[in-house]
Amino acid sequence: MSIVGEIRDALQDAADPALAPGQQAYMKSVMPFLGVRVPEVRRLVREVARQEKDAGALRTAALELWREAAHREERYAAQALMALPPMRGRFDLLDVHEEMVRTGAWWDHVDEVAHRLADLLDAHPAEMGVELRVWSGDEDFWMRRVAIIAQLGRRDRVDRALLTDAIEPNIADPEFFIRKAIGWALRDLAKRDPDWVRDFVAQHPALSPLSRREALKHLG
Repeated sequence: MSIVGEIRDALQDAADPALAPGQQAYMKSVMPFLGVRVPEVRRLVREVARQEKDAGALRTAALELWREAAHREERYAAQALMALPPMRGRFDLLDVHEEMVRTGAWWDHVDEVAHRLADLLDAHPAEMGVELRVWSGDEDFWMRRVAIIAQLGRRDRVDRALLTDAIEPNIADPEFFIRKAIGWALRDLAKRDPDWVRDFVAQHPALSPLSRREALKHLG
């Protein structure tokens, strides 16, 4: 049986129909749920794909699960495949991550892609810097959101110039998910460099109250 078939069977076996309606309502999802929590989806994917080391085969499986999904957990499984060690930091998979942002178009999928972009920034900083600067001006606000939050968790590796270039074109955007992303990205950096974040906020008075509040949340 194919990886895709094994994953679908594993998801069906793990499904709890009692959970599904609440999950769908919480995510405001048109696509129904099976009733499998995300950590369990990830565990099942790791178990099924543990012997597969070929990135091409994993890419094909991820896209099949994503594009043909009948339940949202299949898309979570596709993203879990993209997070496996053979897939991390591969610039030739950037188009898959982009597809998942554009067609997923909701925070759960978009924010998961951000982790993969952080891996790519470590492996290909120059190339990803160019890509994310382009994405920060995209017409699709989900692309702009992922450009802003792509450095979450990078700690001392945060490229402050790149973060600035991702945020500044979006400061005036009224979209909640953009304003929240700006504040989140700044708040995350504030754990390591509070002075830089304070200076950034002070130098950008046009920041929305939400972005400003989130950025300074733990700085007193």
